[in-house]
Amino acid sequence: MNSGKREDILGRIREALRVPAPRLHAGHGAAPVPIAPVQPRAWLPAVPLDEKGLLALFQRNCLQFKTDLQLVSGIAAATKTMVNLRDAHQWTAVAAHHDPLLDQIVPALGLETQYTEDRPDSKSLEKCSVGITACDAMIGQTGSILLTARSAGGRALSVLPPHHLVIARADQLVPDLPAAFELLSARYGENYPSFITFITGPSRTGDIERILVLGAHGPKNLTVILIQ
Repeated sequence: MNSGKREDILGRIREALRVPAPRLHAGHGAAPVPIAPVQPRAWLPAVPLDEKGLLALFQRNCLQFKTDLQLVSGIAAATKTMVNLRDAHQWTAVAAHHDPLLDQIVPALGLETQYTEDRPDSKSLEKCSVGITACDAMIGQTGSILLTARSAGGRALSVLPPHHLVIARADQLVPDLPAAFELLSARYGENYPSFITFITGPSRTGDIERILVLGAHGPKNLTVILIQ
């Protein structure tokens, strides 16, 4: 670390130390001082409330974070788009899970498919060209895809194959992160899935000389087929 960076970091620490932390207790044995609850939407970026504006925001964020967003109308169009992706990327094998939406579309690929319900090993999934999953929600505010172990057929499909394809419906688009957590709470209550993740674009790193490298820790490609 050069001296300029070091002084910048130390300067930020000194500045932070000038602001006193709130006292949680008035004194030994005294009742805690009440702290006003945090309202996340007060400091998160505002999002459009109308459906058209929210979709446009999600599209912009997908473009910025290199998510290939495909907007389609209906199951037939989604199937055609998926087949075109198969041909363009030359997929040879597929990993997926059973889901009412996916089961209408995935068989049309006509490729060998490993389903997570059959408990394939990790090496078999790594050899698949694409992992196809459903999702819990999409977040317009961040351009993220919200997955859980239950909505995505476990933990592996969104991580091991080099291409991750998400098939979703337009009514799964939520405005912001608080809405995403509210959805999780309403859907799962106290029985949360063992795995919850927000995926924003393909896997990437800029650790080496600040050069962006895709596919560093997971799929190099992320595609969302959004059925309107």
